[in-house]
Amino acid sequence: MAMVDEPLYPIAVLIDELKNEDIQLRLNSIRRLSTIARALGEERTRKELIPFLSDNNDDDDEVLLAMAEELGVFIPYVGGVEYANILLPPLETLCTVEETCVRDKAVDSLCRIGVQMREKDLVEYFIPLVKRLAAGEWFTARVSSCGLFHIAYPSAPETLRTELRTTYSQLCQDDMPMVRRSAATNLGKFAATVEATHLKADILSIFEDLTQDDQDSVRLLAVEGCAALGKLLEPQDCVTHILPVIVNFSQDKSWRVRYMVANQLYELCEAVGPEATRSDLVPAYVRLLRDNEAEVRIAAAGKVTKFCRILNPELAIQQILPFVKELSTDSSQHVRSALASVIMGMAPVLGKDATIEQLLPIFLSLLKDEFPDVRLNIISKLDQVNQVIGIDLLSQSLLPAIVELAEDRHWRVRLAIIEYIPLLASQLGVGFFDDKLGSLCMQWLNDKVYSIRDAAANNVKRLAEEFGPDWAMQHIVPQVLDMINNPHYLYRMTILHAISLLAPVLGSEITCSKLLPVVINASKDRVPNIKFNVAKVLQSVIPIVDQSVVEKMIRPCLVELSEDPDVDVRSFASQAFQSIEQVMMSS
Repeated sequence: MAMVDEPLYPIAVLIDELKNEDIQLRLNSIRRLSTIARALGEERTRKELIPFLSDNNDDDDEVLLAMAEELGVFIPYVGGVEYANILLPPLETLCTVEETCVRDKAVDSLCRIGVQMREKDLVEYFIPLVKRLAAGEWFTARVSSCGLFHIAYPSAPETLRTELRTTYSQLCQDDMPMVRRSAATNLGKFAATVEATHLKADILSIFEDLTQDDQDSVRLLAVEGCAALGKLLEPQDCVTHILPVIVNFSQDKSWRVRYMVANQLYELCEAVGPEATRSDLVPAYVRLLRDNEAEVRIAAAGKVTKFCRILNPELAIQQILPFVKELSTDSSQHVRSALASVIMGMAPVLGKDATIEQLLPIFLSLLKDEFPDVRLNIISKLDQVNQVIGIDLLSQSLLPAIVELAEDRHWRVRLAIIEYIPLLASQLGVGFFDDKLGSLCMQWLNDKVYSIRDAAANNVKRLAEEFGPDWAMQHIVPQVLDMINNPHYLYRMTILHAISLLAPVLGSEITCSKLLPVVINASKDRVPNIKFNVAKVLQSVIPIVDQSVVEKMIRPCLVELSEDPDVDVRSFASQAFQSIEQVMMSS
């Protein structure tokens, strides 16, 4: 009897837990649906589990979201694609709930199931579901339906296709802005499945309605539709239908729509082609660069390099650069920061002469900007200018900016400049680096903030890799080793960390002659944290040095540490001993 009742147990647990007042139990139960379905078998999952889920009226959004996600991958548990339609009713219910993330997940799951369904099942079950949702009394159903048309349409017979296009058109004119927004968002996906003849006749008229919507939240979504439709239309149709819309949108009364145009500009240019871009979109882009709203100028400034790549250099210099100069002194620091992050990329576009004549003054003014983010963005892209004009012209202005950033009171700014030091080193060369930046790198090892000291230790290692062991031996190692006598133990720990990073770069000889004696000497420190860090450093250098050095210098030191009164020091010393044994066994 027990054997017969056993399969009933999982469903009983599920039902009990789904009705439990504790939300966590209900959630755990939903997340175990696939396990329970496997235990029940395909037939009982179809006949008992799915109907139960369809009738389940849980009101917690987290539980419903988990259910929507689980059902999307449930086809194997109901018996394969021939039974996929069984999963549609519970998901249809989830498409009508109020919480947006639950509806979105239900639509995603329906799309995943729809893609796998057989054509006849799509016509029999999926398309009626889309039509029911589209005709739903409550707006949430209509919002969800918009995301399903691109799955339903390709399999629909001709009569149903006409009906689906008409229905979508009605959704684009729905009384509720949320429905129109959803229709605008999904128009590109739907348009991609529609035949070329109906694309011009039906979809473009739907699109034109959306572009003239009285709600700016709908119009700004139609901007994305411009780029999506542009890829589907012939170039001449694109210029006729899409280009005027983009130009109008660039002058829209809502700044959010103009922002969207500025943000999507490169995709829109690709849609209409280079000729139309040069003749019609340059004036529109200039308007966006001079927009009253800082957010629009930020988005437009961020696209300046990409936009100039489409134009020829002469056009970029004549029509775009004057307004780029204006932006470099913009009242908003965020506009200047956005410009600084991309303007260096214009150097390869404009060429050497134009860069020196036109761009260099802009770079220099941004390097002296009062806000650190602007200066950082210029420094981070130095390599792009260096390839075109060399670093000499910039280096005089570069140094004051770097020094100022290196000593900035905000530690995150200091951290950012440290990360660019190896890039600067490779661009500026060893001579300039030794004269100007070497002392800064040492200064950071004594910073008050741990993250800066840690980054500085990594920076020292990367510089040793860039300029080689001989240079490091002359310029880095003596100064680093001097700092091991700092009175504060935290700074001494940083130096030990730096030594462990430098050892593999400098090689066995320098490690044994210069670094190892300092580390072993530090094992006599009175602070336990220093002593167990000594054990960690010794462990890291064991693979680098000869076995004789391990026996003569490292092992005696570890023996001493393994008898230390502090438990952590003893623990790290024993770990280092294990490393010695492993190296001996492998050799």
